[in-house]
Amino acid sequence: MKSLLVRFFLFSLVIAACSIAVTAWLASQATTGAIRQEQGEALATETQIRDEVLKYAATHKDWAQAKSEMDKIARQYNRRIALTDHNGKVLVDTGDASSPQLPITPKAVIDPLNVNGQIDRNAVGPFKLSDIEYAKLHQYADQLLQCNNHIKLVDAPNGRPRLSNLAPGELSVWDECDVGYRLYTLTETEKAAYGQLEKLFTQCLAALPGNGRLVDKAPGPQTFDWEITTVRDGSPEVVACMNDSRRAQLRPYVAEPAQLYLTSVTGDEPRSIDLSTTGVTRIMLVALGILALAGFASWITATQLVRPIRALTAATKRTAEGDRTARVDGGAGEIGELAKSFNAMSEKLAETERQRQAMVSDVAHELRTPLGNITGWLEATQDGLAEADPHLIDMLLEESLLLQRLVDDLHDLAQADAGTLRLHPEPIALEDLVDQVVNAQQNREILLRAETTPVHTTADPVRLRQALGNLVANAVRYTPPGGEVVVKLFQEANNAVLEVRDTGTGIAPEDVPHVFDRFWRADKSRSRRTGGSGLGLAITRHLVEAHGGAVSVTSVLDQGSAFRITLPL
Repeated sequence: MKSLLVRFFLFSLVIAACSIAVTAWLASQATTGAIRQEQGEALATETQIRDEVLKYAATHKDWAQAKSEMDKIARQYNRRIALTDHNGKVLVDTGDASSPQLPITPKAVIDPLNVNGQIDRNAVGPFKLSDIEYAKLHQYADQLLQCNNHIKLVDAPNGRPRLSNLAPGELSVWDECDVGYRLYTLTETEKAAYGQLEKLFTQCLAALPGNGRLVDKAPGPQTFDWEITTVRDGSPEVVACMNDSRRAQLRPYVAEPAQLYLTSVTGDEPRSIDLSTTGVTRIMLVALGILALAGFASWITATQLVRPIRALTAATKRTAEGDRTARVDGGAGEIGELAKSFNAMSEKLAETERQRQAMVSDVAHELRTPLGNITGWLEATQDGLAEADPHLIDMLLEESLLLQRLVDDLHDLAQADAGTLRLHPEPIALEDLVDQVVNAQQNREILLRAETTPVHTTADPVRLRQALGNLVANAVRYTPPGGEVVVKLFQEANNAVLEVRDTGTGIAPEDVPHVFDRFWRADKSRSRRTGGSGLGLAITRHLVEAHGGAVSVTSVLDQGSAFRITLPL
């Protein structure tokens, strides 16, 4: 029991440890997810700051007046913003004199003319509309909106109004509203900027083969892309010329490249979260508390489990020592079912012991009477008190045959118990077997008859005759003079049915379940009139079951009984 208790306790501890590990894993996953989310938010914030600083650089010629704008951005995002040139000279710093030194590595390089190899769209330079042009184009835009209120206009970086919500095929608005073409007519500022760009581009092409030039592309209603100007010759050299020309045109209008540093307001780098030290003590205390609670609960549960098992073990030992009265109260659940099974087994053992004692007593009684008769008469003959006449010899022979039948019955039962009862099946006509048994059991005091229909099967004729003979002999024995015993044979479905019905004394309802028990007899007096050893019906049951069949009985007290043998065909 101690081993079971320890194993159950250790198993519970393993479960608790696994639960803690899973909980810790889930907690770490949740924490990691939160950290990733926080890091993602921090990255998004840094991206927004970079975009705003980049927009300032694209719309201003230098960083001289950038301090106030950078202070505003720094307050908005609660960050310290510092900008230096490529030599490390500080251009703008939202920190103060007490702020620590800047980190070694910048967060980004701010260059509006080289953003991942592209030019920032806010760098419009000479393409920016004058105030008069801006007002005139927006006047056209208002007229267009009055003509068609389904469209949506937005301002391009240079101030020109643009359509943003027309799907392909909906450009008929230009036919409906005359003002549309006015809205998309190049201004003088834009014409001058395109002319300057073409001049720079032509100079770059002078050293290249081919005849690349600007594409003559009329302005579209939704795109007006000086920032995506194309060339007819798409060779890498020509494309590089265009990009270099655009950068050369825009360089005087944008701030010089600068290195961007982002730190906390105090100037330090934002501290990363260290999972290895976050709440380690608290987590360990909570884990130990859970482990202790699980261990205590496991010990209580194991004790409750082991207590009935120990009682069951003690009862088993008493039973093994010969105490057939041992019983266990196991309560509910699986242990309760085990206790019920043990109690049933104990009761069965007690009943078996009672039957064994009764069998020994019955066998002794059955052997004592004929042996006593034989011994007495033989001694009388030896002493000359009786003559060995034919009558005495017949009587002694009858007693010997009785002993022989008892020994044979015991031998058959022993074979059945050991599983060595052998059958010799062969095709037989059951109606002939019934006639043989009925003729052998004829009695002048009762009417014994057969009602048969032809039925053929495969069975051991000797053993089957023995089984049926036991039933008929039992019926004749317990049927009073003038009564009737009928042996019926008929086919029912795929079975052959042998039925022995009598008008005898019947069997009490409480005795019916014991009819096929060994040495059980309805007449407890063991009178020689009723005869029998109490083994015939038990042997019949074993013989029928050996043939794959079944035997049953129905009886009404003082009216008679019906024994039925069912055999598969």
